[in-house]
Amino acid sequence: MIRFFDIVFSIVGLTVGFPLLVLLIIVGLFDTGSPLFRQTRVGRYQKPFTLFKLRTMKKGTASVATHLANASSITKYGAFLRKTKLDELPQLWNVLIGNMSLVGPRPCLPSQTELVNSRAARGIFDFRPGITGLAQINEIDMSEPKALTEVDEAMLKSLTLISYFRYIVLTVLGKGSGDRVRG
Repeated sequence: MIRFFDIVFSIVGLTVGFPLLVLLIIVGLFDTGSPLFRQTRVGRYQKPFTLFKLRTMKKGTASVATHLANASSITKYGAFLRKTKLDELPQLWNVLIGNMSLVGPRPCLPSQTELVNSRAARGIFDFRPGITGLAQINEIDMSEPKALTEVDEAMLKSLTLISYFRYIVLTVLGKGSGDRVRG
């Protein structure tokens, strides 16, 4: 049932959000010259996939976990995208094609071995990664791999259609601040 809502919401979001996405991409062209960002992430069953986002950091910034990136790498426009969570809009494509769900554990980088190992040990990779979830609305990010894995596991064990909608609504209403960035 959750996959059905993922498909419906991603189609609606991409359709309704298309004019906004085009506008954000145009502004992004002036900001970084390369508004779309693609990065390999670890997906369901530890299968790698390409995650799509709007670029928030200067082109050429090292491809590392956000909490390891330097805050000076974030552009002013990128800070706006992160604050409003609009940088996540292209991930609706990932949801539509089945690489992700709207709700699930945030997909990590293959280089985040502590997090990958912790998630593998707890069966987190048996589920699709998500755009938002319990950890995100509680501001637990990838800088805390043990806590993140525990919260992701608790979320997945208790995920219902009601909590699925709750996490989405809380995210849309601005709960959570996204991944921390080094100062």
